[in-house]
Amino acid sequence: MNYVRSYAFYFLYYAGAAALIPFLAIHYKSLGFSGGQIGILTAVIPLVSLFSGPLWGALADSTRRHQQALILAMMGAIGFAILLAIPHSFYILLVMLLLFAFFSAPIMPLVDNATLAALGDHKEHYGRIRLWGAVGWGIAAPVIGYLTESSDLRWAFGGYVLLMGLGVLVALKLSIRSPHIDALVSQDLHIILQDSRWRIFLIVAFVGGILLSAISSFLFIYLQDIGANKTLLGFMLTVATLSELPVLYFSSVLLKRWSMLNLMIMALFFFAIRTLAYSFISLPWMALPIQFLHGLTFSLMWVAGISYANQIAPQGMSAAAQGLFSGVMLGMGSAAGSLLGGLLFDAVGAIWMFRVMAGIAALAIGILWRTKKIYE
Repeated sequence: MNYVRSYAFYFLYYAGAAALIPFLAIHYKSLGFSGGQIGILTAVIPLVSLFSGPLWGALADSTRRHQQALILAMMGAIGFAILLAIPHSFYILLVMLLLFAFFSAPIMPLVDNATLAALGDHKEHYGRIRLWGAVGWGIAAPVIGYLTESSDLRWAFGGYVLLMGLGVLVALKLSIRSPHIDALVSQDLHIILQDSRWRIFLIVAFVGGILLSAISSFLFIYLQDIGANKTLLGFMLTVATLSELPVLYFSSVLLKRWSMLNLMIMALFFFAIRTLAYSFISLPWMALPIQFLHGLTFSLMWVAGISYANQIAPQGMSAAAQGLFSGVMLGMGSAAGSLLGGLLFDAVGAIWMFRVMAGIAALAIGILWRTKKIYE
């Protein structure tokens, strides 16, 4: 695989995602939808990704047309992103979003698998390639934030279409092939869950997904309600991205110094601090220093979770174990966080929604701490 092209693809894809995904909730609110409806809409993408990604991967493997599948998925995502920009009723928008999620979900799994296959015995270099995605996200977010503030939200959709269109051109030159990765079938799931350590581990992953999704789905709406402009919102995404870099860079040191479970407890602790802190701000800029906790919440949870899933996976089932962890955290947990966050947003408001999330994090810490010795 040509590394320069790989760097370019990761940069463009994540820059496109930063242009659109964080601003979708604001788009939904501008259409007059309630918190509960916004929660449903934001739950669609993680829910659909649970099924769409594996389906596209299986089809690509069976036909051996991975590059064609990637191009088709990207073109479909671009097309439905354009349709999302058009004001619709809630149910029509829900259908458009389902189709957008169906096409967008398999893009990075296809490219990630191809990247790992191309790296061969040098998979440790994956982080250096993935890092360009963080750079793209960090640069695009404040630019699109400024443009949407100066004009309107059409820049978010336009930015996504432009960046993904350039990504298609790069993808045409990529050598896309996929390694063999075992599917997570029911038999695999049964074998994995026979290990009692997995049950608490997956509860923690599920809670992490809830907390992350509640923040990503409703923080911007909350900040906009107290006076934040879109330029500031974009800059907040850049701050969050910068906070990930040292955690990812020093992850090997962290894993050697502390156990994976201790790192997950630390991530939950910082999630509790982060969500609670949001509930006490009175001016939008006060959220900026809180955003520096993103690396110590999501990135720390992700690094520890990936490592722990690999450690306790049954022999020959590491791929299935990784799929289960990511599916529970970024699929089921994210969907539940969007739905629960939306219900709480409507019922008690953003401030108490964040405080409830802090309480959920504290409860998960208590469960994990009490059972830690059993699962180490």
